[in-house]
Amino acid sequence: MKATDSKTDSTGQKVKKITGRYGHQESFLVSILQDIQAEYNYLPREALAVVSHNLNIPLSQVYSVATFFKAFSLKPRGRHLVDVCLGTACHVRGAVRVLEAIERELGIKAGETTSDLKYTLETVNCVGACALGPIVVVDGEHVGGMKTDKVKPLMSSYE
Repeated sequence: MKATDSKTDSTGQKVKKITGRYGHQESFLVSILQDIQAEYNYLPREALAVVSHNLNIPLSQVYSVATFFKAFSLKPRGRHLVDVCLGTACHVRGAVRVLEAIERELGIKAGETTSDLKYTLETVNCVGACALGPIVVVDGEHVGGMKTDKVKPLMSSYE
């Protein structure tokens, strides 16, 4: 058995367990995908194929749901998700400079993941806390009043 076969078998067993918790019902597709993403930190291709088979729905339908919601990722993501708000209030207060400082600190651009799978950097249009901008959200924690000199200490606090 090749290494990829054992990986696929392992993925298949985990995904089969997840779909089984939902009675292999198509109506729970979003919840199933959320659980798979929680397990792998993204939606592996092999997992989506198993979901398609276990729910008896076309793979294109699974991909359609997986790509519709921004919360899902088809690429491996870092353990820490860093979102930089680029909404109007954050933008005029220097969010672009903060984003550039984070990109330099992590060595990646927005939309990318570090090679060690530690960080994924993304931008969002608004987090709804305009008075606190610029805002960076790391793993769901909002950090307001961000400045470029605060980037390095913030990122190192997640090591």
